[in-house]
Amino acid sequence: MKDKELLRAKTKKRSVQSAKECAYIAVFVAILISVQLALSFVPGVELVTVFFVTYSFVMGIKRGVISAFAFALLRQLVFGFAPTVLILYLIYFPLLTFIFGVLGSKIKKPLKLLPLIVLVACACTVAFTMLDNVITPVWYGFGQKSAKLYFMASIPFMIPQVICSLISVSVLFYPLYKVFFTLKGVRYFS
Repeated sequence: MKDKELLRAKTKKRSVQSAKECAYIAVFVAILISVQLALSFVPGVELVTVFFVTYSFVMGIKRGVISAFAFALLRQLVFGFAPTVLILYLIYFPLLTFIFGVLGSKIKKPLKLLPLIVLVACACTVAFTMLDNVITPVWYGFGQKSAKLYFMASIPFMIPQVICSLISVSVLFYPLYKVFFTLKGVRYFS
């Protein structure tokens, strides 16, 4: 009798924790979509990267990757369905969150290694454009010349994105780190 009650109590506790986990991730994804929507009218300026970088760094791989998949899927509702963007986001953002989740588990004093974190974030931003330069031509069946032109046309858009990542991660990483670290210290996240 006691074993069944104990099992029910544990199951109920896990269910409540799962519901809370879903709610926290849902709020984070809503913030991401809001931030992307708010800045969508300014070419090359985005804050999704710094949010994902910091969130994954503090909260870990699992939460980062789950939120990346949710973001990639749900943003299609706001911005409209674009298969190449969906594929790009389903590949890129989970990889980004994985990388920074791993870094977060290895780096114990992130402020001392902030230049490394910024450098990796900027390299990932370049990788985002390069990945798009592969996915889009393949999806639409571009010839070699068209694919080369697509690549060349992406460079002027990549430069401001890298600069934005450089500035946003440099300036916002620590404040966001403190916010997410404080949230992680709340009993639920421990």
